[in-house]
Amino acid sequence: MPTPSKKPLVIVTRKLPEAVETRMRELFDARLNVDDKPLSQAELAEAVKTAHVLVPTVTDRIDRALISQAGAQLKLISNFGNGVDNIDLDTARARGIIVTNTPGVLTEDTADMTMALILAVPRRLAEGTAMLKDGRRTWAGWSPTWMLGHRIWGKRLGIIGMGRIGQAVARRARAFGLQIHYHNRRRVADEVEQDLEATYWDSLDQMLARMDIISVNCPHTPATYHLLSARRLKLLKPSAYIVNTARGEVIDENELARLIEAGQIAGAGLDVFEHEPAINAKLLASDRVVALPHMGSATLEGRIDMGEKVIINIKTFLDGHNPPDRVHAAMF
Repeated sequence: MPTPSKKPLVIVTRKLPEAVETRMRELFDARLNVDDKPLSQAELAEAVKTAHVLVPTVTDRIDRALISQAGAQLKLISNFGNGVDNIDLDTARARGIIVTNTPGVLTEDTADMTMALILAVPRRLAEGTAMLKDGRRTWAGWSPTWMLGHRIWGKRLGIIGMGRIGQAVARRARAFGLQIHYHNRRRVADEVEQDLEATYWDSLDQMLARMDIISVNCPHTPATYHLLSARRLKLLKPSAYIVNTARGEVIDENELARLIEAGQIAGAGLDVFEHEPAINAKLLASDRVVALPHMGSATLEGRIDMGEKVIINIKTFLDGHNPPDRVHAAMF
C-alpha cells in the first residue's frame, strides 16, 4: 500500500462521467482513460503490475492469466458494474485481492428497459418506426388489419431470476396487467410473493412451457451459461416472446435465432448478446427482434451512482475497513 503521504494509484479502464473522474482525481492518483478505448490484455497486464486499485468494467477480461501477473501492491479490484462474470473471483481470492461491485444502483434503470422491451416486441414498435424512417417503404395510412401486434394485458410473464431487478420488473409488469410467474435459485419471501402476486416454479422447464413472455434477469455464472439451452428454448410456445437485459451468455443465441426464423418463437427483445459486440446476423435481420446495444443501464444518473459506489468502496478499503460491496464467489 502507498505511504500516508502518497495517494494510491487507481487505474480506470474506461471513460467515466466527468463528475466521477474529477472526484477520483481529487482523492487518488487516478489514471483515466480519456479516449475510452478498451485496454488490450497487454495494457491490462501493465495496469495490474503497477496499480494499487484497478477499476475495470464489463468489457475487461480479468481472468486467471491476468490476475496471476498482478503486483503485490494490487489489493482491490473495484468493478464499475454489478455483474462480475468478467472477473475470476477464485483467483483473486487466492491472491488476496478483494473484489467489489456496484449493486442496487442500476435496478430501476434496467427494469425500465426490460419493461420497454416487453412492450416493444409484441406491439411491433421497432417495425413501425422502420416503416416511417426507411425510405424504401411507404405508409399508405391507417388500416384495420395493418401492423397488428398482441396486447400484453392478461398475459403470463415468466421471470428468470427474482433478485432486485426481477422484482422491479414484476412491479412494473403488474401495473400493465401481466400475471407474474418466476423461477429462482431460492424461493423469495412469502411477503414478496404476496405483494407481487407471483407464482413460483421450482421447475424452469414447466414454467417455460406455459408463459407468454419470458424475461431473463439472472446473472451470468457457470451455472447459468446457456440456461436457456436449445432443449429449453424448444419448450416455449410458438406465440411466446423472450426479453433479455441480463447477460447474453444465458441464452443459446444461435438456437434462438434459428427458432425465431422458423416461426417457433414469436420474437425477442435483446439488450445483450452472447458474443458482444458481435451479434448473430439472423437476429439483426429479423423484423421480430428488437435489438439494443447493451444500454439497459445507460442513464447518466445510474452511471454517476455507480461511480460513487466505486469511490466509497475504494475509500473504505484504503481506510482499513471492509468495503460495503465486497463480492464473494458464493454470491454468484
